[in-house]
Amino acid sequence: MKILFIHQNFPGQYKHLAPALAAMGHDCTALTLKVDAPTTWKGVRVLPYTLPKRSAQVVHPWLVDLDTKVTRGEACWRAAKQMADQGYAPDLILAHPGWGESMFLRDLWPKARMAIYCELYHEAGYPHLNFDPEFMAREPEIQPLRIRMKNLSNHLHFPHAEAGISPTAFQADTFPPEFRDRITVCHDGIDTAWSVPDPDVTLHLKGHPKFTREMEIITFINRNLEPYRGYHVFMRALPDLLRARPNARVLIIGGDEVSYGAAPPKGQTWKQIFRDEVADQITPEEWQRVHFIDRIPHDQLTRVLQISRVHVYLTYPFVLSWSLMEAMSCGAAIVASDTAPVREVITDGQTGRLIDFFDRDALVREVSDLLDDADARARLGAAARQLMIDKYDLQTICLPKQIAWVEDVAKLPLAL
Repeated sequence: MKILFIHQNFPGQYKHLAPALAAMGHDCTALTLKVDAPTTWKGVRVLPYTLPKRSAQVVHPWLVDLDTKVTRGEACWRAAKQMADQGYAPDLILAHPGWGESMFLRDLWPKARMAIYCELYHEAGYPHLNFDPEFMAREPEIQPLRIRMKNLSNHLHFPHAEAGISPTAFQADTFPPEFRDRITVCHDGIDTAWSVPDPDVTLHLKGHPKFTREMEIITFINRNLEPYRGYHVFMRALPDLLRARPNARVLIIGGDEVSYGAAPPKGQTWKQIFRDEVADQITPEEWQRVHFIDRIPHDQLTRVLQISRVHVYLTYPFVLSWSLMEAMSCGAAIVASDTAPVREVITDGQTGRLIDFFDRDALVREVSDLLDDADARARLGAAARQLMIDKYDLQTICLPKQIAWVEDVAKLPLAL
């Protein structure tokens, strides 16, 4: 088949599937903003598209999201049109529609099947909205209206897509019934042969001391440190945690941008806001045991997870992070928020410990308890790793299922 991948940050969620399909002999091409010139990556031809320069225009605030997606959709369509004019016609389009890029591609290729990556449908009700009272909108009554507009791009894709795929049932179940029946739940896959326990691991990071398994290491990891991933809750628990564990070192890893949710006040970062909030509750000596680390390469991140005695993961009811599941594959003992996406992989007392997202005392208590109980850490970590092997392993479970899904989608009747 000729397969066209659409992802603004390719490979993104297709980093395993695209090379696997290319290795099987399929003609794989990707359109993306990530490259400036045509290139080849693991057998996939990667082509750029560029966004046009636009003069400022005034749109209703609720339409800014759709306006941005239509802009990307048009730009991607123009690049695809050049491909079509040169005779290219895919049999299958695999697209992440989250940025609108694939919005108009079936207009070019009506005979191509399209399957979309269904990351999340934005629901207007609790707990998807206003889960955290501290960050409620100034006008909560208009939030459902704004969310409805935010979902327009999803609805523009549904009639053009034969099928969808979603990494978790929680994420798939956010989609409305008229499209949920077309979504297959299959995780992107965890490389359990890479994310493995390593009793001899050491970690060397510039500007930080050498970390070893002999140290009492607590880890907290986000792509960006922000409220959606519970950074504020963790930081507010940090003073008590440091006092309760006088020998612990805390590794806090993540950037200071915004991945999800509202931006911080202009000129500030969530990372610094909540660091400043607890600054005077922590002594200079205690601060020496706290290590803020920017985003790091994946091999270093794996060593962080391998060296962790207790890994803390907090999230709103939202997309589940790869880092949690990689921590589980590394055999880490987990303390996590008792929220719906987490419950899909963490069973309290079996594969980790669950706490109320907002309960800082419970966070300190459960982390301390696990640090004092090596047997419990070993039992929970082993069970967590076994779950990743049994249900989420990349090579034996998820990738074969994704490939079978692609083959099934290619046989479906056209939606149009």
